Amino acid sequence: MDTALPKNVVVQKRRKTVVILLVAVVCVVALAWLLRRSVAASLDKTDFTTAVVEKGDIENTLTASGEVVPEFEEILASPITASIQKVALDAGSHVETGQSVLTLDKSAARVEYEKQQFQLESKRNSIRKLKLELDKSFYDLKSNNDIKQLRISSLQAAVENAKRLFKAGGGTREDIERAELDLKVAVLEKKQLENEISSRQQTMQVEMRESQIAADIQQNDLRELERKLQLADVVATRPGVVTWVNKNIGAAVREGESLARIADLESFKITGSITDEFMDQLRLSMPVIIRINDVQLRGTITTIHPSIQNNIGTFEVQVAERNSKLFRPNMKVDLFPVTAVHRQVLRVANGLAFKGPSIQDIFVVRGDKAIRRTVHTGMSNFDWIEIKDGVQPGDVIITSDMTEYKHYTEITISK
Repeated sequence: MDTALPKNVVVQKRRKTVVILLVAVVCVVALAWLLRRSVAASLDKTDFTTAVVEKGDIENTLTASGEVVPEFEEILASPITASIQKVALDAGSHVETGQSVLTLDKSAARVEYEKQQFQLESKRNSIRKLKLELDKSFYDLKSNNDIKQLRISSLQAAVENAKRLFKAGGGTREDIERAELDLKVAVLEKKQLENEISSRQQTMQVEMRESQIAADIQQNDLRELERKLQLADVVATRPGVVTWVNKNIGAAVREGESLARIADLESFKITGSITDEFMDQLRLSMPVIIRINDVQLRGTITTIHPSIQNNIGTFEVQVAERNSKLFRPNMKVDLFPVTAVHRQVLRVANGLAFKGPSIQDIFVVRGDKAIRRTVHTGMSNFDWIEIKDGVQPGDVIITSDMTEYKHYTEITISK
């Protein structure tokens, strides 16, 4: 008859079994790891890209986008409220100075011009009529003044006669006083009339001046309308290319509304856009690398716009080679504002092998082997990355993504 084992014995056996299983698993994992480490990985030469370490300058850059626009663009606006009568040139057409772009219907403006001409002539006639009336009024006042002067002379003679008669005993004191009083009244009336003449002269000058100013204003308005009528035949003021034109014949346009744009395609600039988090790093006169496909051009920042829209800031770039044949209106380009420059440092072509942290593991090619090294990186841009240590000029570095080989210290390169 079987006897049940003590409980403590059963527990010890189970513990022993678990320990044995754990040791076995650890051993298997360790063996697999050692086996993997002992078996060298291999790569075919066609499976990766390399670059040679060299000494040179490296620029730290920001990433932005840009649009090529003409440096000079003229907007032709409607000088009058009218309708489009004829379009002479389409967008893309070359235009010379003085060449007609489009024509506006000027009939309504001509009617207004003739109306203002009649109004001006009427105002001039009113001025002439006012001058005649003022001249007549002034002449009447002068005549009355002359009459007053004659009456004063007569009264002075009457005073003298009254005094002589009084001395001769043929007159009275009352006759003298009456004659003197009449003389004083006549003198005062003459002074009053002279004051009226002076006041009337000033009033005449003011009235004439006001009428003349009103006529001059009307004359200026008429000249301005005449100038606008001449501009209604919309012509180019400089040579260039028509980039846009309103081709809606018969459409009504208001004064000041755009009719066409003419650009000088011999000179370009670039309008740049960048996220607002980098706007504070931009500076006036900052160098900018302009990339068009595989071609690089240079420029400088001339304007930084303070406004931000949808987390995007804008700036203007003046290109060193403004008349480059690569430029086309509205072309999209890549911009790289240069924030700093390191001279004569170790650099290598940038690639997927560099992930971002300053401490990185890379593989250096030695014959048929790729050996892992830990290096410190510095500045970087689209083309280059700075390596501060761990390599020498002339070393060949694998620039492809080597993430799956990060546990290997050495890789065999097969031909």
